[in-house]
Amino acid sequence: MAEIGQIERFPDESHIAKYAGLAWLPHESGTSVRQATPRTRKGNQYLRYYLVEAANSIRRYDITYQRYYHKKYEEVPKYRHRRAIVLTARKLVRLVEVLLRNHQFYIPPKVV
Repeated sequence: MAEIGQIERFPDESHIAKYAGLAWLPHESGTSVRQATPRTRKGNQYLRYYLVEAANSIRRYDITYQRYYHKKYEEVPKYRHRRAIVLTARKLVRLVEVLLRNHQFYIPPKVV
């Protein structure tokens, strides 16, 4: 998380995601808003790489992230894995932001 630096410079998790390049470009033309837009290529490429790799790993071992990934995977017919893994990385960014702001360690939920 050294790539993030001081967490205080980001107002919320969406700014961290944009900094990492895990955001989609808005496409507006007059009154119409396009839903299928490309992901931005800007941002910290190292942070994006490590967040996507971490999301890919955590989805295999954490049941919460596994369910979230499969839910997002089934939502669309094209680019399923790529979209689902980036959205899982966004979910991971939310967790990282809370942990860094509260100075806590991650304790995974117990499997029953």
